[in-house]
Amino acid sequence: MTQHAPDLPAPPAETGGGVRSVKSAERTIAVLEYLSSATRACSLREVATTLGLPRASGYALLTTLVNTGWVETDGAGRYQIGIRALRAGAAYVERDDVVQRAQPMMNELNNDLGETVHLARLDGAEVVYLATNISRHSLAVVSRPGRRLPSWATGLGKAILAHRPWEEVDELLPETLEPRTAYTITDRAALRAEFEEIRRRGHAVDEQESTIGLRCFAVALDFGTTPNEALSCSVPVVRLSPEREEAIVAALLRARARISH
Repeated sequence: MTQHAPDLPAPPAETGGGVRSVKSAERTIAVLEYLSSATRACSLREVATTLGLPRASGYALLTTLVNTGWVETDGAGRYQIGIRALRAGAAYVERDDVVQRAQPMMNELNNDLGETVHLARLDGAEVVYLATNISRHSLAVVSRPGRRLPSWATGLGKAILAHRPWEEVDELLPETLEPRTAYTITDRAALRAEFEEIRRRGHAVDEQESTIGLRCFAVALDFGTTPNEALSCSVPVVRLSPEREEAIVAALLRARARISH
């Protein structure tokens, strides 16, 4: 899979507060974001070339990040995100108000339904998983906290986007909607119609659009502004029946009412 780095920051310029951006900090952030999105360890050449860094500067920056624990090396000249980044991410989740409000209800849903429950937040055109309660069944597919997936291919993302004006969504999403499975909706007109249906019925359904064999039911969480988080329950299709689906959706709607108010 080809790795795409985040867009490089523009040359240092004064911000709205009159403070000039710091080039070294921008480069550090770009490296950390690139390695965070990579699916494997990356070489110095890959990092420097993709981010447009001079090789010597890239090596010095990576060495500093390795020495401070933000990046790790496999001993063969390849780099990956380090344990300090994990600690920072864990601290973010532990102190997040939405996570704290949602976790008790996620625990109840997980106990009552026995299925995997996720909480995620929209970040750009992707959803980032904030918390997960794993199914007690052996057959389960889990997205760990910190994982990012395209919003248009997940029940969580669709539940959030359905509550936004289409013009805003259209601008937010990439020009080409890459599929994750053969069921992913990649046609904009079809996706817009899907959002209208989500608003009508009050919840979103990911019909194997993100993972084959998995159906996900999701509801957006409303805290008085445009929804930015959603709660979901993911279930292998082999364990589903119409009655089971109805019970899951009802449980999610009850949980949303208790979390959001």
